[in-house]
Amino acid sequence: MLRSFKAALGAAAGLFVALAGPAHSQEIGGTYQELLNLNLQVDGRPQQSAIPREIVDFNKGYAPGTILISTAERRLYFVLPEGKAIRYGVGVGRPGFEWAGTKTISNKREWPSWTPPAQMLRRRPDLPRHMAGGPENPLGARAMYLGSSLYRIHGSNEPDTIGQAVSSGCIRMTNDDVTDLYERAKVGTRVLVMR
Repeated sequence: MLRSFKAALGAAAGLFVALAGPAHSQEIGGTYQELLNLNLQVDGRPQQSAIPREIVDFNKGYAPGTILISTAERRLYFVLPEGKAIRYGVGVGRPGFEWAGTKTISNKREWPSWTPPAQMLRRRPDLPRHMAGGPENPLGARAMYLGSSLYRIHGSNEPDTIGQAVSSGCIRMTNDDVTDLYERAKVGTRVLVMR
């Protein structure tokens, strides 16, 4: 009896997914399979951030693949086709370190090393002069360098700072989110930072 109940429950669940999945996928654009392929979690693990990564409507007229960062919202948008975007929570520059402008991703690194710039060392002489890449490194799991500036979009070993204005101008993401974005964004990607 229990075995037949489990089989019936499994069949009903499968029928629900088969019927509901594609219908709901049309609400946010794309086929059901395309949305599954977006892999909104890294390696099947839950996301670290209290600000969930999500697909949102985004009809702003930017080309797919463009990155827009709203420092006021503390959100980064990766533009998708069909008027959609992936919205990520980010940490941004603290007061006095805000900036706006257009850059391109000039380089990408996995588990990057970190050498604090001279300006930062003058403010914080206690910082190390160089730090090898790894889990303790403040640049986190991935970094995308913005033009020839000192700014990057990077991971963080402090996920609780996401949604805050605490950096020296870089855009911080959880390591899960920056890894997801790193796989989508290419060298040459246009990045617009708006206040």
